[in-house]
Amino acid sequence: MAELRLLALGDSYTVGEGVAPGAAWPAQLVARLREHGHDCAAPTVLARTGWTTDELLAALATATLAPPYDLVTLQIGVNDHYRGRDMETFARGFDALLAQALRLAGARATRVLGVSIPDWGVTPFARQDARAPQAIATAIDQFNALARARVLRAGAAWVDVTGASRDAGQTPGQLCADGLHPGPAQYARWVDGALLQASLHALRRG
Repeated sequence: MAELRLLALGDSYTVGEGVAPGAAWPAQLVARLREHGHDCAAPTVLARTGWTTDELLAALATATLAPPYDLVTLQIGVNDHYRGRDMETFARGFDALLAQALRLAGARATRVLGVSIPDWGVTPFARQDARAPQAIATAIDQFNALARARVLRAGAAWVDVTGASRDAGQTPGQLCADGLHPGPAQYARWVDGALLQASLHALRRG
C-alpha cells in the first residue's frame, strides 16, 4: 500500500518559523498519524514566512507538486490581516486557494482541512504594534469566521487552533525565541488538540 501524503499550504505558522523542521506542526502531525498506524510520507510543505493569500497563490502557480494528496491543509490569512487588507480582498484570495486545495486533494473535499489563524495579539511581539490586543483578536475572529464558512460550505473540515494559541498566550515554553511564533510545545497542543482528530476523521471518511 502506498504511503499517505500530506500537503500543507500556508505561511510562517505552517512552515514553523523559528523551530526545527521536525517540530513544525505538519511534521508533528505526520509523526502522530504514524503512531496511529498510518504509513505516512514526510509532509510536503508549501509555505513561507510573510506570505499572504496572493503570494501563496503565486507560489502554487509555479510549484512542482504531484496531486492527488491524501490530506491537504490550508492555513493562511494572518499576513493579509497584519498588512491591513480588507475582508473582500482576503475573501477573493482565500476562495482561490480553497479551490486549489480541493484540486490538489483530487476533488475530495473531505480530505481538505482549513486551519484557523492563531491570535498573535496575545504574544509579547504584539506590544510593538499600535493595535490593541482586543482589536487584533476581533480582526482574527472575523478572518477566521469568513474562512470557516467557506471551508464548511465546500464540504471540507475546519480545525480551530486559535483557542489553543490564546490559552498558550505568553506561557513560558509555548513560543519560540522571537516572542511571536509558536514553539514545538504549542504546535504539539495544536496537533493533539484538534489537528490529529480532524485528520484521522478525514482519512476514515475516504
